[in-house]
Amino acid sequence: MDNLIWLSIMIPSSLLCTCIGIYAWNRKKPMWFWAGDTVHEEDITDVRAYNHANGIMWIVFSLPLWLGTIVGLNDMKMGGNIILFDSTIGLLLLILTYINIYKKYKKS
Repeated sequence: MDNLIWLSIMIPSSLLCTCIGIYAWNRKKPMWFWAGDTVHEEDITDVRAYNHANGIMWIVFSLPLWLGTIVGLNDMKMGGNIILFDSTIGLLLLILTYINIYKKYKKS
């Protein structure tokens, strides 16, 4: 029963981050990061490269979630620790990575 609850929470969470990455990669207009914020095309030097960088960022962020999901099936404590790491350090790295991506592609 614990595995079913674990999977019913972790698969949608992991899939959401992966889907955001795929969506960002394929988006024609610049992908945003912060809720309620938009990034305008005229503010970005290369929209395609900017979106690809965003897509890669989100997919890389989702990988530890998938790893924690799989590991958690056999060792709930270790899987939880992987998720905890990704939800703290990983989230901080996600924010810092986005800031660097935005700076790289922002028009001066």
